[in-house]
Amino acid sequence: MATFKDFRNNVKPNWCPGCGDFSVQAAIQRAAANLGLEPNELAVISGIGCSGRISGYINSYGFHGIHGRVLPIAQGVKMGNRDLTVIAAGGDGDGFAIGMGHTIHAIRRNIDITYIVMDNQVYGLTKGQTSPRSEVGFKTNSTPKGSVESSLSIMEMALTAGATFVAQGFSSDLKELTELIERGIQHKGFSFINVFSPCVTYNKVNTYDWFKENLIRLDEIEGYDTHNRIMAMKTIMENDGLVTGLIYEDKEKQSYQDVIDGYSQKPLAHEKLQLSEEKFNQLVSEFM
Repeated sequence: MATFKDFRNNVKPNWCPGCGDFSVQAAIQRAAANLGLEPNELAVISGIGCSGRISGYINSYGFHGIHGRVLPIAQGVKMGNRDLTVIAAGGDGDGFAIGMGHTIHAIRRNIDITYIVMDNQVYGLTKGQTSPRSEVGFKTNSTPKGSVESSLSIMEMALTAGATFVAQGFSSDLKELTELIERGIQHKGFSFINVFSPCVTYNKVNTYDWFKENLIRLDEIEGYDTHNRIMAMKTIMENDGLVTGLIYEDKEKQSYQDVIDGYSQKPLAHEKLQLSEEKFNQLVSEFM
């Protein structure tokens, strides 16, 4: 059985010291080991940005995609090989700006993958511009007088789009984050996990200390029901989205693979895809 160390490779991450993404990487590796996965049973697909480097730092199948397109690639990998555990990973700029259209439709499609967003409320790789998650008044080189655009309420959006698994973690709480990723992988359907992952270089507002003072753990709210969508939405709105834990899970809705007609139980990756000349000519004749 693989251990945490088996999901390590010899590539040293070049994130800034103190970056929250280190903990996200560790949580993915721990979760995979805890669930009994082997490196060849896991695929990590990443987008563009500081967080996009994560697929190269984990010993598994990996693919570093293009900006905002991590989810189409990850969904294609899962459809091609249903036996793989597929994790898509990216940042808030990657997933909630240029990639937002894909995020919305991946949620409603409900393919059995886990999407982990490292949310630092800023564009770090391009030296600190506002992202869709930056608050009004957030000052950067590109917005010296402060951003005038409101922050996207991503958890509300996920619930509205019909997400069947919604969770939020904090990179400083490795134990809870690991547990959330484990539960996301085990969930049959699209699992959306947003992670507050502080940028220590370009975001001096949403720091580790700021999050520790403002975050509320859902498991400390008496009577909170993770299967009650209305309660989940109400709790998120009342706390400005500053909660951590499992927000909502729907175990009744089937995944995309379970409902699509004709989807083979045998992974496409294991099928013989050679096309005979006779079959080729038959297909071509339909267009003649």
